[in-house]
Amino acid sequence: MHRLRAKSAALISVCAFLGIAVASARPPQAKQDSIRVVTSGAFTAAYLELVPEYEHATRSKLVTEFGPSMGTTHNAIPVRLGRGEAIDVVIMAAPALDDLTKQGKIRADSRVDLVQSKIGMAVKAGAPKPDISTLDALKRTLLAAKSIAYSDSASGVYLSTELFPKLGIADQIKSKCRKIEADPVGGVVASGEVEIGFQQISELRPVKGIDIVGELPPGAQRVIVFAAAIPTTSKHPEAAKTLIQWLASPSNYTLIQKTGLEPVRHK
Repeated sequence: MHRLRAKSAALISVCAFLGIAVASARPPQAKQDSIRVVTSGAFTAAYLELVPEYEHATRSKLVTEFGPSMGTTHNAIPVRLGRGEAIDVVIMAAPALDDLTKQGKIRADSRVDLVQSKIGMAVKAGAPKPDISTLDALKRTLLAAKSIAYSDSASGVYLSTELFPKLGIADQIKSKCRKIEADPVGGVVASGEVEIGFQQISELRPVKGIDIVGELPPGAQRVIVFAAAIPTTSKHPEAAKTLIQWLASPSNYTLIQKTGLEPVRHK
């Protein structure tokens, strides 16, 4: 009886040891809580390239959604935060982010500038490329165009409220301008619905069926900074901070540049 008990005890010990060994051989488990990110269009191409690498390295899970930095559509970032959505990281145009910070919807010390983005013009693939190399050339192209599209976010707001009035043609082209809400401007250009379209170059590049004519000329260009920050509704602010710091890392600069953006180089 004593020997039987001893054997049983030894067997239990071995099984316990094997159980520990098997458990320790398993890869670390992913975190139970996901980090929720909402990014605007300009940084989307770069972000989608970077996400798998981050998830693999950290075993974190990013739940990603998309929405413009401005506007009143249901998925616009200001509208989402106005509803009180629990979002851990937003990536959006800096001017709109500043407004949200003033409203108390963004943690004031959480902003990190990621990239600088330029505005470009596109036409349907294969169509003639109008001259936009100078302010005068851009003005002539706008006046001659049958239809013009721009976004409801940062670039479109600038064009419609500042650039077109500056060129003195706002009233002349108003009837043929179309604001595209939430969707890529390149889509309506590719389909032939609109003759020329303007948006961040990084947002035009992924669209099939268009040719990018070029960036706006000096005197017309508006370089827009896109930044990441943590909303006050975040449930995982520390994890959000880690993600933002990684997105701003110099190791990602080369990939970001390939998407048509210029990284903001932090000291």
